[in-house]
Amino acid sequence: MLFTNDTNPQLEYELVCLEQLVPQDHLLRNIDKYIDFNFIIDLVKPYYCENNGRPSLDPIVFFKMLLLG
Repeated sequence: MLFTNDTNPQLEYELVCLEQLVPQDHLLRNIDKYIDFNFIIDLVKPYYCENNGRPSLDPIVFFKMLLLG
C-alpha cells in the first residue's frame, strides 16, 4: 500500500461512565428524580398496536427528547 497507518482504531477504546459525566445537581437529574413519566404510557397506548408490527422505542424516551428540545 502507498500509505499505511500504524495504529489500528479497532484496538483503541475508552470506557466512559455516563453517570460520572453528568453532575449530581444537574437540572435533568432533578427532573428525572421528581417527575414520574409513566403517565405517558397510558396517554399514548391507543396509538400503538400491541399485536402487529415492530416494537417501537419507549414513548417516554420520545417525550424526554421533546422536553430537551
